[in-house]
Amino acid sequence: MLTINVVCVGKLKEQFFKLAVDEYSKRLSKYCKLTITELPDEKIPEKLNANLENDIKTKECENIFKHIKKDSYIIALDLKGSSFSSEDFSKKLENISMENSNITFVIGGSLGLTQELLNNCNLKICFSKMTFPHQLIRIFLLEQLFRAFKISSGETYHR
Repeated sequence: MLTINVVCVGKLKEQFFKLAVDEYSKRLSKYCKLTITELPDEKIPEKLNANLENDIKTKECENIFKHIKKDSYIIALDLKGSSFSSEDFSKKLENISMENSNITFVIGGSLGLTQELLNNCNLKICFSKMTFPHQLIRIFLLEQLFRAFKISSGETYHR
């Protein structure tokens, strides 16, 4: 069975986000083994400069690297990544899973991901050019994974 790992910076605090993640995790259990690893985010000071921003991203991304399995196909969620329709995303996942039984999705913190981490990813995807909280993007990802598996299985889904 395909293993999907989601490595994300920041903990879900709001109950409604937790309930959504629980619901999609339950739905996804039919199609894959899902693990979600929440990593602590660094405190962002009021007065942020470029050096401090880089230090924070570096610390968060070093921690992310520690939680990525060596044999995993790595997909970063990044504003500069490729955009897919739900159908194309489903096909992409199917193709990736033919050669990889382990896929890791990476969701950075509020400041994003370092170029070093992005360079180590096999694919970068973008759900929207709009900015969303990284907690909400986690739910978007789980929903799109669920939709992709339903499409691949030939099951009906909301269009």
